[in-house]
This record gives sequence, structure tokens and C-alpha cells, in this order.
Amino acid sequence: MKAIYDLPAPAKLNLFLHITGRREDGYHLLQSVFMLIDWCDTLHVELRSDGQLSREDLTTELPPDDLVLRAARALQAHAAPGQGAHIGIAKQVPAQAGMGGGSSDAATCLLALNRLWNLNLPLSRLAEIGVKLGADVPFFLGGRNAWVEGIGEKISPVNIPSARFVVVKPPQGLDTRLIFSAPDLQRATPVAIISGFAADSEQLEAPNPESSAFKVLDFGHNDLQPVAQRLCPAVTEAIEWLGAQGLKARMTGSGSSVFAKMPQGPQEAELAEAPTGWQVRQCSNLAVHPLWGWAT
Repeated sequence: MKAIYDLPAPAKLNLFLHITGRREDGYHLLQSVFMLIDWCDTLHVELRSDGQLSREDLTTELPPDDLVLRAARALQAHAAPGQGAHIGIAKQVPAQAGMGGGSSDAATCLLALNRLWNLNLPLSRLAEIGVKLGADVPFFLGGRNAWVEGIGEKISPVNIPSARFVVVKPPQGLDTRLIFSAPDLQRATPVAIISGFAADSEQLEAPNPESSAFKVLDFGHNDLQPVAQRLCPAVTEAIEWLGAQGLKARMTGSGSSVFAKMPQGPQEAELAEAPTGWQVRQCSNLAVHPLWGWAT
């Protein structure tokens, strides 16, 4: 195997995000549901026999040492001498959006190089490598929509009915560190239980799913959103823009993207013209990662 092309790295949405406490080491305890969507970056990996790692930015210019190169270096420690790779990245998922684009790229890189280099490392070992790169990487490696707890390391797969979402990314981004260090961040949301979310998600499989169209979205809230709206007024503008079209919006992750569930139907809905510079995309959720089963 000399190369593997067209490898998808899907984004995620946080259906809710609760901060339930803070550890003595400063890490925040959270609860969330991570949901995969079909807004994807694309990676291409080619074998190098000189032991070097190189990266080609096919769309957006990335930082010199991004998560993909860090993931490749971490995995290369398990490879035979001389095994290297050239990695092309076509970025589509926006940065600083709360959609996990960088972590997803790193996960896809690990899965691809594990195969390209014939390492055959199990998923558990890849996850050990991934968590050192970023808290979201093990989720993307796991490949299933999930209830996430702790500092992001406790992952329990959940089933989410098929649905359509509109995702809006204003031009402005948000620095996660600024949000989590804000003194006015809510850090004491009562702990929820996974069965409560599961009961709500099952409503979308009822005979009349439109009557419960927002049940999943209505579960909980995003504790980071009030701080994000203060730091980035465009988050509020995006929520209000969707609200004016009858859509109930919420921020994903640490923002600045917001999303809303669309009415049932296979066709894209008509939306008002978005302000200049906004990225607006209608997406479907995914039951599993497109590379599901690449490592077991």
C-alpha cells in the first residue's frame, strides 16, 4: 500500500454542553452529547520511505505544526525505521468553531497511518495516543455518537435518530481558553443522566416526529454560550438570524458556530441571505464515522 486518498474527517456538534464542576488541577468536568455530521475535511496520505513527515495544505493554510503532524509523529514511534508520510489536507470545517475539526483530522490521520504503515494497533492504543493530542480525538476514533463525561475521556455510545441541521459559522472565532478561564462561567450545572437524554431522543422516532422535532435539541443547554456571546457578539447575531426564520439555535462546543435542527424532509430548506462572510451549511448527522471499523 503506497497511498490512501479521500479520507473523510467529519465535524461534530455538541447537542448540549454542561459544566458540572472543576477538578483541583483546573480541568473542568463536563457532560455533553457529541454528534457526527457530514461536514468533512479530506485527507490524503502517501507513503514516504525516507522517514520524513510532510504536509500539504490543499485549501486553507494551517499552522506549521498542527495536530495532524503531531499525530503522525506520535504514531511514527511505533513504525519501522524509514517509514514516513506525505499528508495532504483539504480543510472545509472552519477553525475556532466548536466543531472539532482539528481533532477529527488528527483521528483520521491516526487511522490512516495505522493502515498505511501496517501497524495494526488496536483502537484502544490509538485512543491512548489520541487523548494526549486533544480531548476530542478519542471520540472521533471511537466513531460513534456519544454521551461524554469527565474531562472528555468517558465516552458512551448513544443512538441519535437521523435529522437535518443548519450550521452557521460567523467570521469571528473564539479561543476556548478565554471561555474556560472566564470568572462568570457557570461551573455547577447539576449532573444529568444518560437515560434522560435517551428518552428524549427516542421521541424523534415516534409516529409523528415533527411534534417532537426539538426534543433532542431541547435537552439541557450550553454553559459556555453566555460567556461566548459576551466575548463574540456575532454568536448572538447568528442565533437571532436563525430565530427570525423560526429555528431554535444553540452554540456548539466553545463556538463560535451555532446550529439548529431543520424541519423534517429530504430537501434543503430555503433560508434568508446570510450576512457577508458567514458560512452557512445544511448538514445531516451520521450514525457512524465513515472510517468506522478501520481499527478494532
